[in-house]
Amino acid sequence: MIKITLPDGSIREFAQGVTPMEVAKNISEGFARNVISASFNGTTIETETPLTTDGNLILYTWNDAEGKKAFWHSTSHVMAQALEELYPGIKLTLGPAIANGFYYDVDFEDQKISEADFKKIEDRVLEISRGKHEFKMRPVSKADALEMYKDNVYKTELISNLEDGTITFCDHSTFTDLCRGGHIPNTGIIKAMKIMSVAGAYWRGDEKNKQLTRVYGTSFPKQKDLTEYLELLEEAKRRDHRKLGKELELFAFSQKVGQGLPLWLPKGAALRERLEQFLKRAQKKAGYEQVVSPHIGQKELYVTSGHYAKYGADSFQPIHTPAEGEEFLLKPMNCPHHCEIYNVRPWSYKDLPKRYAEFGTVYRYEQSGELHGLTRVRGFTQDDAHIFCTPEQLDEEFKKVIDLVLYVFGSLGFENFTAQISLRDQENREKYIGTDENWEKAENAIINAAADKGLNTVVEYGEAAFYGPKLDFMVKDALGRQWQLGTIQVDYNLPERFDLTYKGADNELHRPVMIHRAPFGSMERFIAILLEHTAGNFPLWLMPEQAIILSLSEKYENYAKKVLDLLENHEIRALIDNRNETIGKKIRDAEMQKIPFMLIVGEEEEKNGTISIRRHGQEGKGNITVSIEEFASIVDEEIKKTLKVFTV
Repeated sequence: MIKITLPDGSIREFAQGVTPMEVAKNISEGFARNVISASFNGTTIETETPLTTDGNLILYTWNDAEGKKAFWHSTSHVMAQALEELYPGIKLTLGPAIANGFYYDVDFEDQKISEADFKKIEDRVLEISRGKHEFKMRPVSKADALEMYKDNVYKTELISNLEDGTITFCDHSTFTDLCRGGHIPNTGIIKAMKIMSVAGAYWRGDEKNKQLTRVYGTSFPKQKDLTEYLELLEEAKRRDHRKLGKELELFAFSQKVGQGLPLWLPKGAALRERLEQFLKRAQKKAGYEQVVSPHIGQKELYVTSGHYAKYGADSFQPIHTPAEGEEFLLKPMNCPHHCEIYNVRPWSYKDLPKRYAEFGTVYRYEQSGELHGLTRVRGFTQDDAHIFCTPEQLDEEFKKVIDLVLYVFGSLGFENFTAQISLRDQENREKYIGTDENWEKAENAIINAAADKGLNTVVEYGEAAFYGPKLDFMVKDALGRQWQLGTIQVDYNLPERFDLTYKGADNELHRPVMIHRAPFGSMERFIAILLEHTAGNFPLWLMPEQAIILSLSEKYENYAKKVLDLLENHEIRALIDNRNETIGKKIRDAEMQKIPFMLIVGEEEEKNGTISIRRHGQEGKGNITVSIEEFASIVDEEIKKTLKVFTV
């Protein structure tokens, strides 16, 4: 008998040779019907792999990330079979699962594949799938594997780099592929499949090699799931921050300025400024002091901090001065500068904590192929702050930072999030610096603070930074996509590297603990995610323009200007559309600009000193007529509902 430990900690005994699927049936027949993949002692296996030793078994369904990975990898095998049948003589290479699907790199030689071919390939994949063919793994000798693929230079290259005795093939239907494993039980589980696109891809990612055709696809266990996914993709296209940023005139890029270097247009710059002022006001209440550091620093600064070793390869080339041997770098991080600000004078324990905040722009050289709108750029601004405190102050300071992050999320509509507690690897402690005592204090501070605040947390071992544990906020947007927004880190490393000290009550010098925090993270990335989350319908307090005044004709333009002046007195951001266009055209354009309130003025409004209000996105619901003061109250109340009050 062997002992199988399940994820809930329960242990069950089975006869040697039991399969994961048999274990699943022992748990529940209903559960077993949903099991599509498994792992044993951390290694992915098939659901029919015999288990011969004691170990930890995890059974995966479609709802698990590993289950989806097996599902999509299996579909790539079926698509490869369909491609071989429809395009005889092609050479297959690799077909892994990726986020939201899979791809297969293929050498089509002289044959062509286009979007017009997608439907016939999809139909053949589903036809094969209906055969309910089992995926079966088998070991193959290196000699036999090389013989099998003697006409395929790509598979031959892969096999040549493998050790004899480690090579396996996967068979299903009439198809065989070189594969390490990780499949669903049979093809019949695949009920829906779509080819998403084709693109060029160099073999092994090396542009010196031949360019292959990469066929991207996705698949699902139900047609309904595929339909919903495609609808989600269409909505994501409509919400793409690059598209919205252009339509709303927030930012632009210029090839002459350089890739990955956004230009903030007046409306976008005003949006950024409001976000900065929003956080600065909260930081001032929380006891932060604003500092400013230069955009460059001597190379030695980043060598001392350790950032040169970490980011050196991804940095811009050093800036050389006329002085021999003098080198500067565009700063990749703000924290080394803040350490030097702390070091300007000696401190006592009575002076701590010191909280330094800066909206500091940093620079990293991203490859051109990795740049993506505002989410991946070469120059970005961080809402950086660093807190220098005593070890005894760490717990309280950490909780205060959590309060600040929650205030930011609450005021901007990010309500669905998980706090990830990233701790040391439980086995390998060699990659971390600092004493066990300090680590335990730091980890306990994070765990206790998150618990005290009632956060929904997950613990990830081995995800801590080398200098300390951290708390990352994983936010789900309106489309259910997960983003890492906001981070709080505890650091014992930089105080050591920069020899930071304070004089304690015992009159001896001690090291402060350093907390890194950035609720926004990168301003560029945060605005991109906020754009897509809200589809450009920002909270009213943040909108570039909160209202637009539309006059029914030129006769009422003077009244429109009077309304504008009154709105400005109430600090409501508004503008007048006095173009020679129909009122219908003006309304449609205001809708496209996502302006929250359209204020229509005509004869009745001028006569009564009122405005007719139309809300964005509420076509057909009718307008309401109110005084300027009543409208100001409407705006004020709506802002109060969304813009939280930060308390310390």
